[in-house]
Amino acid sequence: MRLTKYSHSCVRLAGDGVLVIDPGGFSERTALDGVDAVLITHEHGDHLDLDALTGALAARPEARIFTHPEVVPKLGDLASVTTTVDAGDDFTAAGFGVRAYGGRHALIHPDIPSVANLGYLVDGGVYHPGDSFDVPADATVDTLFVPVSAPWLKAAESIEFVRAVKPRRAFALHDALLNDNGFGLVDMLMSRLSGAEYRRLGTGESVTA
Repeated sequence: MRLTKYSHSCVRLAGDGVLVIDPGGFSERTALDGVDAVLITHEHGDHLDLDALTGALAARPEARIFTHPEVVPKLGDLASVTTTVDAGDDFTAAGFGVRAYGGRHALIHPDIPSVANLGYLVDGGVYHPGDSFDVPADATVDTLFVPVSAPWLKAAESIEFVRAVKPRRAFALHDALLNDNGFGLVDMLMSRLSGAEYRRLGTGESVTA
């Protein structure tokens, strides 16, 4: 499996098929080239770019979307190619085995309504939590994508999330809001304290899983 990190929270997994998680408005549309299946963690625009997704699926009409039932009303005509999943569900997408975890977005503020959020464990080893710190307690995660910057988190929570999951390695996720100063500080803290091999992948950078 080849993992490619695009801007913010978008991750592309390529094996026999191409699976893309959270192609949002802060991410490059090229992440969707040749896509076979898309996993959407939740409805926010930095994780779901409907225009980009519509264009990509026009070129790939056989591609399918998987997401929580609460997201489907946001998908317009793409609802017809969407399979709904919930926490605890196991399914296959683009040839990859996937298990869904969690259920709700991390709290931004009590006055902001909660939305559904699913984390996805791919092929039993790669975990993308969306906008949450939900731990896949029944899984042994090799590669964790960890959110590092958001209105709903602080660095201590990112560190403790990695410690709780105990992956071999962790890559930064949800990082488009940081500037170079923020990157330096967060990278230092995560590398020093998370307990995992940690680094931030550049846009379009790939690793093997």
